[in-house]
Amino acid sequence: MINPKEHTLLVTGGAGYIGSHTVRMLATQGYKVIVVDNLIYGHKEAIVNPEVTLIVGDLGDKVLMNKIFSDHKIDAVIHFAAYAFVGESVTNPAKYYHNNIAAPLNLLDVMMEHNCKNFIFSSTCATYGNPVYVPIDEKHPQDPINPYGQSKLMLEKILKDYKIAYDFNYVFLRYFNASGASEDGLIGEDHNPETHLIPLIIEAGQGKRKHITVFGTDYDTPDGTGVRDYIHILDLGKAHILAFEYLMNGGASVACNLGTGQGYSVKEVIQIVEEVTGLTIPVVYGERRAGDPPQLVANPQYAKETLGWEAQYKDLKDTVKTAWQWHNNANQGHY
Repeated sequence: MINPKEHTLLVTGGAGYIGSHTVRMLATQGYKVIVVDNLIYGHKEAIVNPEVTLIVGDLGDKVLMNKIFSDHKIDAVIHFAAYAFVGESVTNPAKYYHNNIAAPLNLLDVMMEHNCKNFIFSSTCATYGNPVYVPIDEKHPQDPINPYGQSKLMLEKILKDYKIAYDFNYVFLRYFNASGASEDGLIGEDHNPETHLIPLIIEAGQGKRKHITVFGTDYDTPDGTGVRDYIHILDLGKAHILAFEYLMNGGASVACNLGTGQGYSVKEVIQIVEEVTGLTIPVVYGERRAGDPPQLVANPQYAKETLGWEAQYKDLKDTVKTAWQWHNNANQGHY
């Protein structure tokens, strides 16, 4: 049985969307949490637990990282810090390889120096590339189609090598489309620029955008639009905590897909947002985007078998309700 009060975790990128929800869950359960975030995309206001230590800095700063590990006995690192805009990764791959690979290598060096060998990695279904079959399980070939996915896969491979050479322990959590917000509306999804579908639809309904563009209506799917697996942010946070407990209990290094196992088309998501919010969503139909597969749906069975994890938000309507509450709160969804 894990006693949270006896463990300290370093969360990189802990002021970002997924990181901040996970940090809040960890702190609420009693874990000591140290967050390091450069705040380029994160929000210090998203760290809502006063007992959480936020250190503003970069993983590439070896002096800072060594000080963190010297000042705190870190049991494990949960690594969220990464650039994650697919289109930008294509036009500026150097930015992605420096930040998503070189900086974590520095972190790994420091971890080795301080004998911290437990690593929970925020990976992605983008490591699979275009699906050969759906739903996607962990045995699916990994063949990324953009530098963002490549950078995540490269770090996975590095960690596998560290496992062999240095007795490192890891859990790769490859998630599908992160969505939703905290149930109390206190923290949510605040990206700049925003690229995720649900907030884009909501903002179009609120008049903050002229319309939502549906890219492609001729896919081999029931209604011709792309199908995705939307996994609630709180379910993702829970998976990271279970992954830590799994490693502390001696679990072997594993990779797990995180999704609901159910896909929703773009048209279905728009309809659900209209039902939940009562807004009328202005829609424009456009051509397919290069590299957009028809379907991305997870097979989450292995995560259930290994981590005891299962998505609780399986009805997208419930997920959209939390997103709507966040966007519709007094500060209009911004910190």
